[in-house]
Amino acid sequence: MVFLKTEEEIELLRESNRILGMTLAEVAKAIRPGVTTKQLDKIAHDFILDNGAIPSCLGYEGFPATLCTSVNEQIVHGIPSDKVVLKDGDIITIDTCVLKNGFHGDSAYTFPVGEVSQEVMRLLRTTKQCLYNGIEQAIVGKRLGDVSFAIQSNAEKAGFSVVRDFVGHGIGREMHESPEVPNYGRRGNGIVLKRGMVIAIEPMIALGKNNVIFEEDGWSNHTADRKPAAHYELSVAINKGKADVLSTFEYIKEVLGDRYI
Repeated sequence: MVFLKTEEEIELLRESNRILGMTLAEVAKAIRPGVTTKQLDKIAHDFILDNGAIPSCLGYEGFPATLCTSVNEQIVHGIPSDKVVLKDGDIITIDTCVLKNGFHGDSAYTFPVGEVSQEVMRLLRTTKQCLYNGIEQAIVGKRLGDVSFAIQSNAEKAGFSVVRDFVGHGIGREMHESPEVPNYGRRGNGIVLKRGMVIAIEPMIALGKNNVIFEEDGWSNHTADRKPAAHYELSVAINKGKADVLSTFEYIKEVLGDRYI
């Protein structure tokens, strides 16, 4: 069942996502060679609590951390660890959720660490553009397949592949609600988008092939060919004419300055 949100509920979702955007920016300040993903997790955990919110991911179906930290070929759900030390040329996706006032915020951002190859930077820029292309279609009267097609077509035109094992989703009082939002599809297919729907759009795009290998911890996964993957995510409310983007990268932009892609 798809739950339509009231204007008041959308404002509560906006507040959760505002805190989430600030959290990602706080983590961004610490991303550099030599930092462990466990250190990044503590920064996020403490910041969320200090801002009167709850880290939604921590304990979700047994997930052991506040952040999902996915490095290089890892796609999503990487578990923070003292053993994972960032090095120059890496990329890391920070993905997390925040709960406040009964509603969840959800967002993800892939950061370059130090100097990253031009090919990988092109992957990051393309993946972010895929997100924005999807958001452009997230308006009243369009269909879910229009969002999916916009993402897929941009990724494949650039020579990259769409990871199909993971999808976006509705979001609200639950972290994951209906509908699922695939990153591939056909225009004109799927449910009609209505005002009050809130979805998390999150393209996951691979530099090479899109085959996925799941790791022994039950959460982490990586591309089968070990080539990098990128992931960007924003939560949006369906509206007339233009989507209402509830989460934000603006705080990240302030932190990164001219390093923002």
